[in-house]
Amino acid sequence: MPAPILRSDVLSVEALQTGMRLNGTVRNVVDFGVFIDIGVKQDGLLHRSQIPRGHSLSVGDVLEVEILNVERDRGRISLGWVK
Repeated sequence: MPAPILRSDVLSVEALQTGMRLNGTVRNVVDFGVFIDIGVKQDGLLHRSQIPRGHSLSVGDVLEVEILNVERDRGRISLGWVK
């Protein structure tokens, strides 16, 4: 798989902020969405409700996503689709 495209200013979950836009690489596709490597220890989840109809994603795809929510205590990163 290709390496994710990383930003030098985002190296940990603590550096993430709501509204931030990042490029990421799809690492896993599941029934409820896709997990995306955005360059921090924890992959983010792009929920299937955030994926426009007619788009299908597969492992290795690179796309731009937006940080919707970060739950540091639970280790969850919610992502949104960027057009």
